[in-house]
Amino acid sequence: MSMEKIVCDKADLIENSGVCALVQDEQIAIFYLPGTGNEVFAISNWDPIGQANVLSRGIVGDLQGEIVVASPLYKQHFSLTTGKCLEDESASVKIYPVSLINDKVVIQ
Repeated sequence: MSMEKIVCDKADLIENSGVCALVQDEQIAIFYLPGTGNEVFAISNWDPIGQANVLSRGIVGDLQGEIVVASPLYKQHFSLTTGKCLEDESASVKIYPVSLINDKVVIQ
């Protein structure tokens, strides 16, 4: 899927937390983590283990040197850089290239 879309303003984001955006019929969880290299991360909002769109509501943190979000359902940790589940190698979520350009969140 090729998309380059301005999703929201930086002001719409919450530090160290996630928000959900609907982009071309897909729910995308966007996390704003100031102080990290990228500052913004985007993954699918779909939790493949809990079978629900909830990852934007998860708690972000660092686990074994990996920036992750913990699913609010069963607490599995998904890497915000690779999409892989740290507890279950067979589970992963899609990651999206995202950046802040002129205080706009842009999904490529």
